[in-house]
Amino acid sequence: MRKFVTIIFSVITVSVYAQSAEEKDSIVEVQSPIVVDSLILKDTVKTELVSLPSDIDFIPGDESPELVADRLGCLQKTIELSYNSKVHAFIDYFTVRDRDYTKMVLRRRDLYFPLFEKKLKEYGLPDELKYLSIIESGLNPRAASAARAVGLWQFMSGTGSYFGLHNNWFTDDRMDPEKATDAACRYLSQLYSIFHNWHLALAAYNSGPGTVRWAVRRSGYKKTFWEIYPYLPRETRSYVPQYIAIIYAVNYATEHNIQEYQREEILPHDTIALNQFLHLETFAKMTGICVEDLQSLNPHIKGNAIPEDGKHRTIKVPKSAKELLSQNRKTILDSAAIGKREVEALAKVTGDYTNGRDRNVYCVRNGDVLGTIAQRFGVSIRNLKEWNNLRGNLIRVGQRLIIWASNSAKANQATFHTSSVQYPQDSKTYTVQPGDTLWDISKKVPGVTIEKIKSLNNLKEDKLQPGQKLIVG
Repeated sequence: MRKFVTIIFSVITVSVYAQSAEEKDSIVEVQSPIVVDSLILKDTVKTELVSLPSDIDFIPGDESPELVADRLGCLQKTIELSYNSKVHAFIDYFTVRDRDYTKMVLRRRDLYFPLFEKKLKEYGLPDELKYLSIIESGLNPRAASAARAVGLWQFMSGTGSYFGLHNNWFTDDRMDPEKATDAACRYLSQLYSIFHNWHLALAAYNSGPGTVRWAVRRSGYKKTFWEIYPYLPRETRSYVPQYIAIIYAVNYATEHNIQEYQREEILPHDTIALNQFLHLETFAKMTGICVEDLQSLNPHIKGNAIPEDGKHRTIKVPKSAKELLSQNRKTILDSAAIGKREVEALAKVTGDYTNGRDRNVYCVRNGDVLGTIAQRFGVSIRNLKEWNNLRGNLIRVGQRLIIWASNSAKANQATFHTSSVQYPQDSKTYTVQPGDTLWDISKKVPGVTIEKIKSLNNLKEDKLQPGQKLIVG
């Protein structure tokens, strides 16, 4: 009986083993690929294929100082392109750390370089001064700094006004590429005539001639930028090195694999002369153009409209608009004049009543009060306070006040100054230039001391204003 059971168990075992073997063989033969794939998925980390951007820049290794100095030497024309560690640091910035800025400049340079080159040649100035606007504004005509310097050449309101760049609620000449470039050429010419050194003239463009003169005196009357370097403000110390570095970066962009194939171009345009109110958006709709195109061609128009203030103005318009305008000028301009009252009302309710006026900066003198200043410029005390964020009536000598005055009021103000100072017959006078100090004038005019100038002109302080006339003998 036990043998029989053993035989039966053996037969069953052999049968089961044979069946298992058959099943195993079938799995290996037919299902093998699926099993292998599932095992691979379980035993490996889940991953995703990520496509890397194809426009990653390859940045070449650092160029040797000798090579950079040699390249600068090849670029040098009139203005010295010095090479040192400070210049190299900014070259590294423009070619490595902020390559996008350099690419942006390469895209924009064709917009304004032809204008710069033309004006610089007209004034007999070095052609390489065209790169200065890159440092000032990044070739952006509407650039505005925290210090309220504006435009391609970053004129402050006072300096701009001195060189004929006026601004009001509607327009700002500092944003006009042609006018601002002409003013910059005149200013740079004046600065070079003062210092007879382009590096010092550039430093003075940044911080003012008075600041550079002060640094020259502090240095023991050294004559170069690098010798007075420690005595200059921090921003001015980096100004000339940046200027040299951007000249290098723009001209050797390819060597640093900075490639920019796109170029910004000025729209084909023509000009129209106006002496009436014009609303840009309405004009654009009437002529079938984009208002953005009008704004890009006329960056100096701030309020999206041109005022009717008795001045003759010329604006740029796309050629297609000029062609349509020539066919129906009166209808289009009359339609674009609609909204004049609303825009002028908007200019007034902004709280500063600046429409039709030019922005001026007035330096408070001894004896001035808000009432006399307001009367002198033909404005109200309330407006004076609003323009200058004054809570009370207290002002101090030397304080600078922003005053939006009409041309007639400025003429009256000039008459006031002329009549308030009585010049003796045959007296010698000197007109104060930007950056002048009493010490500078005493050195320019033989036999005159600071005390004598103050006595002759009843001056109780040393502060002067550009254009001010002084008796010097």
